[in-house]
Amino acid sequence: MTWDPTRLPDLRGHVYAVTGATGGIGYFAAEQLASAGAEVVLASRSPEKIAVAAAAIRGQAPDAVTSAVAFDLTSLASVAEGAEQLAALPRLDGIFLNGAPMQLGRGTTTDGLPLMTGAHTVANFGLVARLLSARAAGTSDPLRIVHASTGFVRRFHVDVSDPRATPRTGIAAYVKAKTLTEIFGYELDRRLRAAGLPIASILTHPGVGVDAKTPQRAGIRDGSVGYRRNPYTPWAQGKDAAAWSGVRALVDPDAVGGDYFGPAKIAGPPVRLAPLPHTIDPGREVVARVWEALEEMAGVTFGLSSAGAQNG
Repeated sequence: MTWDPTRLPDLRGHVYAVTGATGGIGYFAAEQLASAGAEVVLASRSPEKIAVAAAAIRGQAPDAVTSAVAFDLTSLASVAEGAEQLAALPRLDGIFLNGAPMQLGRGTTTDGLPLMTGAHTVANFGLVARLLSARAAGTSDPLRIVHASTGFVRRFHVDVSDPRATPRTGIAAYVKAKTLTEIFGYELDRRLRAAGLPIASILTHPGVGVDAKTPQRAGIRDGSVGYRRNPYTPWAQGKDAAAWSGVRALVDPDAVGGDYFGPAKIAGPPVRLAPLPHTIDPGREVVARVWEALEEMAGVTFGLSSAGAQNG
């Protein structure tokens, strides 16, 4: 189907959670969902910033319905609390795993994990495992789990043979975390299918979203918020457009588990992309090693058995 990101389906009655919803791509994904009538659960580590984001959304959509779940992706204990709150919601149609810090250094999380892998991959692995475990006991309602990757995974291959190791540069650490995210997302889809669950695991990348082309929103994109220069600005898009891929993955009625949405280049509307061989099919030994390492680092057991042979 032809997808128009500026004309979303009527989403009244639907509930979506967005992590990292207090700025950038996460904020605009939440705004777009709320403007189409959905109830949006704003997830971030700062209750104060969540309140600012909720007010900004109401500035664009006065009838918007939002709620809040505050947790910190750099703390596994906090992630566990967030998963418990999300699992307790009366309804949840999808979650956009967008949040995580973008400081491209060699820092660590509260739990001593490498910052990029810990916050971008391990935290989301633990969040999803706990959320699905809690839901399995009480509901079999459909759910979409949307993972945020980056176009850099398509351009740069990094070694994931040791998921715990930290690359020497910040950008390599970021690409590694997102490579692991893609491997996790595809394997999760295989395991969900094998279990016969009505849950879709979908991959996305936003293209390049830059502050210079992002619309003004009070407390979100204005003079009170730090401005980041980006060398790709002439070819890039605003962070509102960069949110389109995640939103499509959440609400496109034709989307299915294992899909990958993103712009065809660094900017543009989201299209269905071919999966990358090195993330959808890196070999069963690699997938098993990654899954085992993520379980160990997250301190969870997923409860979904291996799906067996790789998809082609």
